Amino acid sequence: MWDPQQYERFRAERSRPFFDLLARIPDRSYHAVTDLGCGTGDLTATLADHWPDARVLGVDSSPEMLAAASRYAISDKVDFTPGDITTWRPGSPQDLIVSNAAFQWISRVPDLVRHVTGYLAPKGVLAVQMPDNSSSPSQILLREIESSGPWADALRGRPRQDAVPPLSAYLELLWAEGLETDAWECTYLHLLQGEDAVLEWMKGTTLRPILKVLSEGDREEFLARYGGSLATAYPRGPAGTLFPFRRLFFVARRR
Repeated sequence: MWDPQQYERFRAERSRPFFDLLARIPDRSYHAVTDLGCGTGDLTATLADHWPDARVLGVDSSPEMLAAASRYAISDKVDFTPGDITTWRPGSPQDLIVSNAAFQWISRVPDLVRHVTGYLAPKGVLAVQMPDNSSSPSQILLREIESSGPWADALRGRPRQDAVPPLSAYLELLWAEGLETDAWECTYLHLLQGEDAVLEWMKGTTLRPILKVLSEGDREEFLARYGGSLATAYPRGPAGTLFPFRRLFFVARRR
């Protein structure tokens, strides 16, 4: 389903939240580190750079992403493996678990939090970043077009990332699991370059499960409708296309 090249088209903008998350992780030694939803692996490799004594494992369910990530593997230091976040089971307790832009795809949040935090070592840290742009024109227009075209039945029940619970819900779940949490949110004002920039951004993430199930003809019509609506909602200016994007963060430590 995933296209690493399309996803990496806006690499600088997509990477910035990861480094903002990294900056809030407690500065201490970590040895067993896992990146859940590692994607193309370049950011996973920076975890090994940041903590040279760590053994870092990247986990992702996409064969395409893992194929791209394989070039960052380093013997006895950085490795990658296929896996689903909801069923992942490490061989030992983890000092640090990072998940950048992956938790939003999981609908059963209480189960997810219990599952992942259950593998934290004493004083272990869980650091998560999730996009939450569901109230933006890009998502509102997408929902309208999904439900109004000939593809409505085919798209009913598709994987979604536009129903992220509020941070307060995560705080309550993490507290119940015995974790102290630093949580915040940020709206990035991305200035995207190129034609149909917001559509190209959406092709890298949210549109992937939609494009996968549509026929070629429906796919072209869908993109034409959606692209036209996005161009009106996000007009291109002399410096580029302004695209506000909201993200949620938390860094939780086992007490």
